Amino acid sequence: MSQPEQPRARARAWGAGIDAARRHTGLFLPGVVGELSGRLRRLLSQWVLAELAPGRLMPWLPVCYGLGIVAYFSAEREPVWWAADGAAMAAAAIAILARRSSFGLALALGVAAVVAGFATATSHTARIAHRVLDYPVASARITGFVESNEERQRSDRIVVRVLSMDAPRLNAVPSRVRVAVRRGAMPPVGSFIDFKAHLSPPLPPLRPGGYDFARDMYFQQIGASGYALGKITITAPPTERGLWLRYASFLANLRDMIDVRMRTVISGDEGAIASALITGRRDAISQPLNDAFYISSLAHVLSISGYHMAVVAGIVFFVIRATLALVPGIAMRHPIKKWAAGAAVIAAAFYLVLSGNEVATQRSFIMIAIVLAGIMFDRPTLTFRTIAVAAFVVLMFAPHAVVHPSFQMSFAATLALIAGYQHGLPWHAAADTPRAARFALWGARELTGLVLASVVAGLATTPYAAYHFHRVAPYGVLANLLAMPVVSALVMPAGIIGVLAIPFGFDAPFWRLMGYGIEWMDAVALWVAGLPGAVGHIRAFGTGPLLLATLGLLLLCLLRTRLRWSGAILVVAATALALTTPLPDVLVASDGQAAAIRTAKGRLAVLSSGRDTFAVKEWLMADADDRPPTDPSLRDDIDCDAVGCIGRLADGRLASVVLNVEAFREDCMRAAVVISAREAPGDCAAKLIDRQTWRGRGATALRWTGVRFEESYAQPPGTDRPWATAPVERRAARSSTLHDATPRPEDLESGD
Repeated sequence: MSQPEQPRARARAWGAGIDAARRHTGLFLPGVVGELSGRLRRLLSQWVLAELAPGRLMPWLPVCYGLGIVAYFSAEREPVWWAADGAAMAAAAIAILARRSSFGLALALGVAAVVAGFATATSHTARIAHRVLDYPVASARITGFVESNEERQRSDRIVVRVLSMDAPRLNAVPSRVRVAVRRGAMPPVGSFIDFKAHLSPPLPPLRPGGYDFARDMYFQQIGASGYALGKITITAPPTERGLWLRYASFLANLRDMIDVRMRTVISGDEGAIASALITGRRDAISQPLNDAFYISSLAHVLSISGYHMAVVAGIVFFVIRATLALVPGIAMRHPIKKWAAGAAVIAAAFYLVLSGNEVATQRSFIMIAIVLAGIMFDRPTLTFRTIAVAAFVVLMFAPHAVVHPSFQMSFAATLALIAGYQHGLPWHAAADTPRAARFALWGARELTGLVLASVVAGLATTPYAAYHFHRVAPYGVLANLLAMPVVSALVMPAGIIGVLAIPFGFDAPFWRLMGYGIEWMDAVALWVAGLPGAVGHIRAFGTGPLLLATLGLLLLCLLRTRLRWSGAILVVAATALALTTPLPDVLVASDGQAAAIRTAKGRLAVLSSGRDTFAVKEWLMADADDRPPTDPSLRDDIDCDAVGCIGRLADGRLASVVLNVEAFREDCMRAAVVISAREAPGDCAAKLIDRQTWRGRGATALRWTGVRFEESYAQPPGTDRPWATAPVERRAARSSTLHDATPRPEDLESGD
């Protein structure tokens, strides 16, 4: 073969080899891929069929129901109740028609639950419709009945059912108002009072995406808040109090009596915490200790929920059953277990009423009642079904609870504990081996269970704590491990026995025992809160990551097959989205008084704080900034004079707050952003946030995209809900100073 032909021969041989490899690969790879995909499809089909088995979809119905309520709160304008109810009836009819098909029935029931939740929330809002104050009122004369009162650290607070209200320019008389009163001057529940008050409309969100105080107050049927001016006069009522007020008065007197008996023996914060555990009144706890409980992840002890309800019902059940078992004639002839369960239900119901009937307590009582009812009627109790029924009942009577942190964290923790017990901790419940028994004697199982329960509940509630409070508790497991055994074994039993001993006059020793346990709990909370890195600050993020994390939690808890691990993927994705949420460059309060900018240091600087620091405090928390709102560093690089303040954004451009009309002309020419509580005259070349902006859209945030400012508002254009009415000229400034702020001494003493 000649020399030039050798490369050609090698090339032909190489090409033949490639063609052969392609033919063999073409035969082999499709077969392998086809076989793997077939196996995967069969495996997925098996998992899906297992998840669709009878009874497995029931826990998803309240999820769909709650999703419908969330959709209601996401609407820009208030839905019409008859349209929502009609859609719910149509969806129910479709579900009935689809009952012959298993898949069709499941799908139709899910859709019907979503529509039913939407209709329930719409009808509930229409049913409680009431007037909300439109303008701040400097001095209103009010007469009405006191429906509730709360003791607080710096001032007390009352809710008044208004009978009459007189004030200049008053165009809406709320049915209820909440006012702060001088410490120790609050009138008793049920009394008829005459007083003057400084009132303002309910406070809107302090930042876009922030907590909506006005919505919360609307569903409490409170139309205004403020503080009392001068003396409150108790007079004879012109009408009968009514059954509800008589009941509220009786219950308040009972709670007051227990509170006085406890705090006569237990003083200070320990007495306030003891009262919180029994009567549900936790506003008298000092702020530093209250913060320590939140930082150490022990705040759940102060809010009566499933743990407290289970302890109360469990102690009553055990004591009554053990006592009856001591009498052989009764124990052998009568169902003492059922009697004990009935007594435990009554005790739990009394505790529910006494403690204030909050959402977490309602959920706990419903679940406990279902479990005890199963004992009384010899019916097995399914835990996922129990929590599903509890969620349905709570949301039917209080659909607004779905957006409240108490509901979200309570149900998340309970659901995760149930799922953890069923999926991951069966060995803990069924460990009957001799070795396990020996470990149990030393408390290993109990200790392990407490640690795992703390970890599981803590992880489940982390997304909601981060979203609402912008912080997490790194040492939560340690704090719960040290404090909860004492609370379970000493604090709660002593409190229960103390309440039962009040009629006999032997309650004081039990209050002392309760106080000793609370002192230990306080010491644990303060110690853990003082550890390095005890406060885990989290920057604010939107509802998208929260909803994604919620879906991931539901998949992890409710699914039984390996499909549940898809929930972990969603939780990781939600975490990534939350941590990468862009931060605002400019923040303006809903009254135009306070404003902050992000400087080149990457932190917020306050251009103006208005009359108080409430909004600034919220902005710093949402920014994961632990500086107090009075920190001097917040004014670094900010220059102020008689006509306004000016500072530099991260890119060096100027942002100004205009206090005087004459400053508009100059600042509009040289600044990138101009903020003012006034209305700007004429055109302004800068990005302008003046009276028209914040009166119409509430708190405002700006973020520089490199090309323009991206705007976000607490009340986007087009929003018109009962608690956030359309921004027409009748809306006025809503100063955060007037909302539940601590009144000045001169405010309380003025008036006649």
